[in-house]
Amino acid sequence: MNVFDSNKILLHQLKILMASSTACLAPIMKKKVIFIMGATGTGKTKLSIKLGTKFPSEIINSDKIQVYKGLDIITNKIPHSQRCSIPHHLLSIIDDPDYDYTIDEFCNNVINALNLITQNGHIPIIVGGSNTYLEALVEDPKIAFCSKYDCCFIWLNVSLDVLFQYLDMRVDQMIDEGVVDEIRDAYEPEVDYSRGIRRAIGVPEFGQYFQVEKEFGDDDVKREKTLEHAIKSTKENTCKLAQIQLDKIHRMIYELGWKMMKIDSTKLFKAVLKGEDYEHLYQETVFKPSLKIVQKFLEGTTE
Repeated sequence: MNVFDSNKILLHQLKILMASSTACLAPIMKKKVIFIMGATGTGKTKLSIKLGTKFPSEIINSDKIQVYKGLDIITNKIPHSQRCSIPHHLLSIIDDPDYDYTIDEFCNNVINALNLITQNGHIPIIVGGSNTYLEALVEDPKIAFCSKYDCCFIWLNVSLDVLFQYLDMRVDQMIDEGVVDEIRDAYEPEVDYSRGIRRAIGVPEFGQYFQVEKEFGDDDVKREKTLEHAIKSTKENTCKLAQIQLDKIHRMIYELGWKMMKIDSTKLFKAVLKGEDYEHLYQETVFKPSLKIVQKFLEGTTE
């Protein structure tokens, strides 16, 4: 074998080695996941359904209270009739109202749901306000979420002064829908209201009212005052929750570096509070911008 032939063989082997190295360095295609985030009452569920009708999608609930069965009004759980036949995961999966649903269980359940959804060829949409659970899912190094999934975070934001007014109105609507009777049916005087579904805002707050109702059923004035106090406490604690959730989102952005696409819905909620026809405003200020964000994300393009 002459030098020329030897060099040809070496060159051929080098090409094979370079091709092999390039293949090893080729990026692994990540599965795409959409997150819809925001404080309570900002319209996360509605947007998830709207987007879910535009893409082959399945929705994963990330509200730690909505994993329990029952108390659908006070937990603001979306009825089957409004789900537009979109499959939902982690919604009403726990029968025991006292069961302690942990962050680890949530993360495992989400990963299992993601595997199932992507195997179906669908886009997962994770929606809910339990931000501590979501932070664990995305940030836990043992899960290594971001090495496996390409994430799109849509953040629905409403100015707190406007949101607080809306949340007060929503509690009043829940009262009209029969939430007092719903909670009364689940009320037990000696149980731990810091566990399970009974942690839901509104359930502990109405406990004193049901006790007064039982002991002073004939005293309409006392019952009415206690009911007013329960409603007021429910409103105050709901607003406190919204503030806490917003603080956690700010931490995710400014401390953890999550890149969120902010949709400001303040103008829309002002129209809702005024009783104006807001559907066109919703399309223009919330849905269309969100749809554009998701389309670009799924196409792998940016502005």
